[in-house]
Amino acid sequence: MTSSIVDTLDRIIGTAGPVVSVSPVELSAPDRPVPLEVRVSAPTTGTDLPVVVFSHGNGWNLDGYAPLTAFWASRGFVVVQPTHLDSRRNGFGFDHPVFPTIWTERIADLTRILDQLDTIEAAVPGLVGRIDRSRIAAAGHSWGGQTAQSLLGARILDAAGQVGTDMSDDRVTAGILLAATGVAGEDLHPFAQTNFPFMRPSFQELTTPTLVVAGDHDRSRMSARGPDWFTDAYTYSPGATDLLTLYGAEHALGGIVGYEVAETTDENPERVAVIQRLSTAYLRTALQVDETSWPAARDAFAATTDPIGRIDSR
Repeated sequence: MTSSIVDTLDRIIGTAGPVVSVSPVELSAPDRPVPLEVRVSAPTTGTDLPVVVFSHGNGWNLDGYAPLTAFWASRGFVVVQPTHLDSRRNGFGFDHPVFPTIWTERIADLTRILDQLDTIEAAVPGLVGRIDRSRIAAAGHSWGGQTAQSLLGARILDAAGQVGTDMSDDRVTAGILLAATGVAGEDLHPFAQTNFPFMRPSFQELTTPTLVVAGDHDRSRMSARGPDWFTDAYTYSPGATDLLTLYGAEHALGGIVGYEVAETTDENPERVAVIQRLSTAYLRTALQVDETSWPAARDAFAATTDPIGRIDSR
């Protein structure tokens, strides 16, 4: 089944093109404990290229997530990946003084990228003048999903349940949230309640068009709830109108973090291939590259006789 649907989806999103990737590119980040470095991956040809800013999960860095980011770049997107402060490369553990503010610094990293697209363009040979700054998406996996969703409009509730500061960015017009954590409540682990204030999201303010991707076998040590916890952005957000659920998928969704990495407890190259193509189709439509890509991909996926997942839309 999967090879057939992959072939069909390839016809919808188009063939791959060559990519150039440059790292590390250092951006201005005054008062940040360590320099902000990013990887920039871009097609070698084409103009009016949309941008995807990608936020990694806990502990990762700008070298991760190639199965997704390199694929997106090969299909016509400029992809920018920061190394956030929580990266294992930095060594800021839970007990480090900087840790309580890392979640806000993560959001600031994405904003810094958007503020410095001139620097990013100049760092990649031949990229100057080829970016379309009116077409920008924010995407992220796990903790990176929380980071990206803040730019899409989601807020954080304080201890009294009041909606916090608006950190959205109107330059971002689409989003993809992969295995992003859900709402808080009595099911949230006490450690998470104490140490992770970002795990108290309010999705009501997330109005930007967004695709949510979740695995139906994903379970978190931070919540007593089951896999449905990772679908809360779709359940409660007016902007997240599409949900891709992968059957049998755990937190790494088959291997989007990287090939043969320890975090991938459910390695499944076919599942990753489907995520690559469906996410690309979504980006192409949401960022106004081709309005037919996502409807066509969604219909083709729904028509498979032996599906590895489902798409819900509203």
